[in-house]
Amino acid sequence: MLPLINRPFLKWAGGKRLLTPKISQSLPDGNRLIEPFVGAGSVFLNCHFPKYILSDINQDLINIYQILQKDAGNFVDLASQYFTADHNKESQYYLLREHFNQLPMGSERAAIFLYLNRHGFNGLCRYNQAGGYNVPYGKYLKPYFPEKEMHFFAKRASNAVFYCQDFVQVMKKAKKDTVIYCDPPYVPLNKTAYFTQYAQAVFGVKQQQKLAQLALSLREKGISTVISNHDNEVTRALYKEAEIESFYVQRTISCEGSTRNKVKELLAVYRGK
Repeated sequence: MLPLINRPFLKWAGGKRLLTPKISQSLPDGNRLIEPFVGAGSVFLNCHFPKYILSDINQDLINIYQILQKDAGNFVDLASQYFTADHNKESQYYLLREHFNQLPMGSERAAIFLYLNRHGFNGLCRYNQAGGYNVPYGKYLKPYFPEKEMHFFAKRASNAVFYCQDFVQVMKKAKKDTVIYCDPPYVPLNKTAYFTQYAQAVFGVKQQQKLAQLALSLREKGISTVISNHDNEVTRALYKEAEIESFYVQRTISCEGSTRNKVKELLAVYRGK
C-alpha cells in the first residue's frame, strides 16, 4: 500500500509532494528540521520531527503561513469569500491582482494570495522587477478551496517557527541535533545554459556553490544536510563530497500532460560526523 501523502494547500511549481516518501527516508534522525527553501511545505507536512524552522525569501509565502498558524479559523473564513463563481472571472482576477499588489502584508493580502495561487495559471508564483505579482489568469472551471489542507497545515505549524530570510542566515541557526533539507532553485539541465544566462540568475552559480560549501562545513560540526537538485554533470561536481542518491521523476510544470517528461534528480546527503 502506498503511504498517505498530505497535500499542501498551495499549488507550487517544483513541489516535492510525490517525492516526500523518498526524501523522508533520506533524512537522518534529529530533534529539529530546518527548511531554508520551504516552498509549499510538502516535506514539512510529510515528515516527523519534534520541531521545525521553515523559511523562504518569498514574503507572501511566509506571511500566509504565519497568519494561518496564529488564527486558522478566521483566516479560512476570510479566504473562502474569494472562492465563488463571481470571483472566478478573468476581469475579477485582474482587478484582485492589481489590488493585491497595492496591499501591505497582512490577512487581506494573504487571502488574495491564496486566491491568485488557485486561480492563476498552472500554479506559478511570479513577480516582475518592481515586485508586482504578474501571473496570468488560469481559466479553471471551479478552483478548489483547500480548507481541509489549511487546517492540517495550521495543526502541524504549532511546532514550527517561520522566517523570511536568506538560506545562509537560516542554516546558521542549526545546532547539533538539527537536520537540514534544502530544495533550492534547480540548476539548468543544459550545461551551456548553466554557464551563460544562469550565471546572472537570482539564485545562480555563486549561490549554488555557497549552499554546497555551507552543507560541507556544517557536516564537520555534526549537522546533516540533504539537498535536492537535477542530476547532471554540474551538480555531480557541486556535491562531490556528498553521498548521492539518484532517481527519475515526472516533471509537472508543463501545462500539456503529454510533454511532461521524466528527468533525473538527485539527493545529495551530507551526513553529520
